[in-house]
Amino acid sequence: MIFTVKALVFVSFLFCIVSCQSQNLISKTDEKKNSISNDTLFVNLKEYSQDFLYDMKYATTDNFLNAKVYDCAECFLRLKTIRALVEANEKFMEKGYKIKIFDCYRPLDIQKKMWEIVPNPKYVANPSKGSIHNRGGAVDLTLVNGSGKELDMGTGFDFFGVEASHDYPTVSHTVKANRNLLKTTMISSGFNSFDSEWWHYNVKSGLNDTISNTKWECK
Repeated sequence: MIFTVKALVFVSFLFCIVSCQSQNLISKTDEKKNSISNDTLFVNLKEYSQDFLYDMKYATTDNFLNAKVYDCAECFLRLKTIRALVEANEKFMEKGYKIKIFDCYRPLDIQKKMWEIVPNPKYVANPSKGSIHNRGGAVDLTLVNGSGKELDMGTGFDFFGVEASHDYPTVSHTVKANRNLLKTTMISSGFNSFDSEWWHYNVKSGLNDTISNTKWECK
């Protein structure tokens, strides 16, 4: 009888170990699935941080298109892009700066509108191929100081001359330092730079995401 009880206790102990390990594996698997699922979501940057400034150019006529193509000014991105962007901004804030946003996720229908206005691949990505903006992995931005004044980057946003290139040599020491600060910090937070546009950054895994036409409601 004593032997039987001991055997039952031992079997129960083994079952508990196997069950607990299984639960841990299930939990980790669910966590991984949720992480993958979350990275496909489009979320509003304002819901994750209040530490950004905004000048959403395409929700105004103050852009190279001279046309308003967004119904309202909101910055939506994929969650993984948001996380990387918040991380970068925290690094800038430690140095007394903040990120100012010009453009974020761009639905494919908006890309088509832009192409209708300026059907030139030098300025607008052909919607038949789409851009990383249409994938929720790209953001156009600059830096501002503690007073909210933009740092001197040598050109304005969406200036399509060679002067906007990261490698353009004939810029002031201040401009070089500002661009370098922007570039090195963004890269350290998981972004790639775009050689010909100092303002454009995309999260490194963004090109693997699908083009989207998901839209947000204007409030």
